[in-house]
Amino acid sequence: MKLQFCITIFFVLSFSLSVFSQIKDPKMTEVWEPVVRKVDPGNINTAPSDATVLFDGKNLDAWQHFRGEPIGWKLEDGAMTVVKGKGNIYSKRKFGDCQLHLEFRIPNEVEGEGQDNGNSGVFLQEKYEVQVLGSHDSETYSNGQCGAIYKQYIPLVNASRPKMAWQTYDIIFKAPVFNEDGIRVSPGYLTVLHNGVLIQNHVQIQGTSEYIGMPKNIKHEKGAIVLQDHGNPVSYRNIWIREL
Repeated sequence: MKLQFCITIFFVLSFSLSVFSQIKDPKMTEVWEPVVRKVDPGNINTAPSDATVLFDGKNLDAWQHFRGEPIGWKLEDGAMTVVKGKGNIYSKRKFGDCQLHLEFRIPNEVEGEGQDNGNSGVFLQEKYEVQVLGSHDSETYSNGQCGAIYKQYIPLVNASRPKMAWQTYDIIFKAPVFNEDGIRVSPGYLTVLHNGVLIQNHVQIQGTSEYIGMPKNIKHEKGAIVLQDHGNPVSYRNIWIREL
C-alpha cells in the first residue's frame, strides 16, 4: 500500500508540474475574487474602521473591575491612570485571536527601581502578560523588563522611551486551542511591536504568566483584556482591538 501510495503521489505531482509548465499567459494565475474588504486605517490618533474602541479618553464604559465592580482608576486629560490598590481592570467584552493597540506612559513618581519602576502589564485572555515597565534607564531581570512576555521571552531589543513619554504597543495574539478533554492541541503565539519596533517575533506562548513557578496550560475560552494595577500610577490611552 505504501508503494502504491507513493507511486500515485508521484504521478499526481508529475501531472501538476506538467500542467503548470504549460501556463504561458500571466492572466491565468490572476485571482480576482474574493474582492478584499476595504478598511479605513485611521491615523496615528484614531482606530481603524473595523476596530472595537476600548478606550478613547472619554469614559471607562468598556471596562470593569473584577466581579463587575465600579472602576477606581483616575480618568483625566484623555488618559486613565492606575490608582494604587484599586485593582486590575478588565474589558467587559471577551476576545480570542486579535490585534491590540494601546498607548502607555511611565510616571515620574516611582517608588523604586527595577520592578518598582512604573510596573503594570497587559494580559491577553486574562492569562498571558506583556510586561509594562520603566526600562529606559532602570535595570531588572531581562524576562521581566518592558516588552517581555513575562517570565517567558526576553524582548529582542529595548525600545523603551523615557518616563512621561507616551509609548505604543501593537500586539498580534493567536490564542491557544484546547480539545474537549482540556488538552492543548495548538499553542498560542504573540507578536509585539514596541514604539514601532519588533520586539517579540511570533513567539510560542509556554502557558500562563506566573510570578512564581512554571507556566500552566489550563483549558479556557475567550477572555478579557486586563490592565494591571501593580501599585504604580501608569497611564493608558487610545486602546482599540481588532478580532482576527
